[in-house]
Amino acid sequence: MGHTVAGWTGPSIATMGFSVAGLGIVAVSGPVSAAGVAVIALSVIITWVLHLAGWGKPSGPRPADQWDWRVKDLTACRGHLDCVGFRTAGRRAAAAAEVGRPVPETVGAQP
Repeated sequence: MGHTVAGWTGPSIATMGFSVAGLGIVAVSGPVSAAGVAVIALSVIITWVLHLAGWGKPSGPRPADQWDWRVKDLTACRGHLDCVGFRTAGRRAAAAAEVGRPVPETVGAQP
């Protein structure tokens, strides 16, 4: 919940994007507003990549050695259970199998 490299980097970049977009609105400049929106979109991608690389951690209690925000998450290669970022990267099945839970069918899957 914000206590990771991904949790600080993404929102910081998004804040800059919102500032640029706001400047574009005040200046009535379409290109500046579009640049701000592009920076916001870039912040989502950067946050997702950092999370997948292990610089974001799952919600909930963690062992004391994982409390520091500069510690890389070693479970990221398997994926975090119920994590949208890992589900979109295809890592959810490994995390579910590890804890013995079935992986739910995807929306629109044929029986």
